[in-house]
Amino acid sequence: MGLFRRLFGDGAPDGFTGTLEPDETVIAFAAVQSGGHLVVTSLGLWVPGEPPRRIGWHLISKVKWEGTLRVVEASEAAAERAVVLLEDLPAQRFALNGDPGRLLRAISQRVEGSIRHRERVESPGVWILQRKVPGRDGFVWQARGDAGVDLAAVRAAVASFAEGLTG
Repeated sequence: MGLFRRLFGDGAPDGFTGTLEPDETVIAFAAVQSGGHLVVTSLGLWVPGEPPRRIGWHLISKVKWEGTLRVVEASEAAAERAVVLLEDLPAQRFALNGDPGRLLRAISQRVEGSIRHRERVESPGVWILQRKVPGRDGFVWQARGDAGVDLAAVRAAVASFAEGLTG
């Protein structure tokens, strides 16, 4: 742990029990009404739980404020050559204490900032993204289908794109 952290702490809220990486920086946080905190860091979004867990910015598909914060996390379901095929997990909702403005801006900036390139395949409805993985050099190619588009259709939609990446 660096001298700065030993003297001034890591910037995480009181009661946060997650273990931050040595180079992980806390950007913003908000208390969740059901307990715990949402913590925005340079490496991802920490969500409450026992223990809290971090979702990397490259695995957050959607975030939306609807009176509560709705977070859709993606799982890496398969691969088509150099393209990781994602499937969305059920949305998580977090009711926050206080004004969510700073937290929402920080999340939005980091999710959008992780995207280097995006391409749309209209039929069947697939997004192909080039994203920066926090804490690592380089990037990853990902493909995610719209709601109702199954993994086989996503794979078929990105097959020629993936082939072009590998030559």
